[in-house]
Amino acid sequence: MTRPSHEHEIGIGLRMAIIGAVLLVVAVGVGIAVVTTDSDLIDLDAWWNAYVTTFLPGIAPVSFFMNVAGAGVIGTYVVPLVGAALLALFRRPWGAVLFLAASAFGALVVQLLKSVFGRVRPEEILVISDHGSFPSGHTANAAVLATVAVILFPRVWVLIVGLAWTLLMAFSRTQVHAHWLSDTLGAMILGVATTLLVAAALAIPVVREREKRLSLG
Repeated sequence: MTRPSHEHEIGIGLRMAIIGAVLLVVAVGVGIAVVTTDSDLIDLDAWWNAYVTTFLPGIAPVSFFMNVAGAGVIGTYVVPLVGAALLALFRRPWGAVLFLAASAFGALVVQLLKSVFGRVRPEEILVISDHGSFPSGHTANAAVLATVAVILFPRVWVLIVGLAWTLLMAFSRTQVHAHWLSDTLGAMILGVATTLLVAAALAIPVVREREKRLSLG
């Protein structure tokens, strides 16, 4: 007979899979909307791209820092590898696997959608970026990091910090005109979606490890 705890873990995995799949569809739907010329999102993007230039101009240095920290070598390789190493050091090996797998899968889906949609970035862009504006890789990376943190450390303060980090990253991408607002909104949804799908596949060992560590305080 299957142990109740095993059923509990499977149940959590199933819920994460369903929510992840729904959010993935929503993220792709946002992408379809932004390449549709009659989408209301286009008007919203144009308004925000002009408005963000005058909104909190004093934090522009923060946005340029986020540009470096959120992707490239640091965001794509250093953060996942260091984060995974720390999780392994603190006896969370499955948490480390989740972080690495979610980061890799999220980056793969981002690049796939960039190629599919091929959206042009704002003309006012102030940083050097790769092809494709939708979705924002920086914002998706931030959402992956935040979602992994909440899954492994289910605390209100972790949720608040993760959300704040993701929103700051999204704002920074629009302030340097690297992305349209809808690029970042779609990326936030996408980052959560891809992480939940990976977590669903690893639900049994990840949940078991998490609950064991939480029980130990």
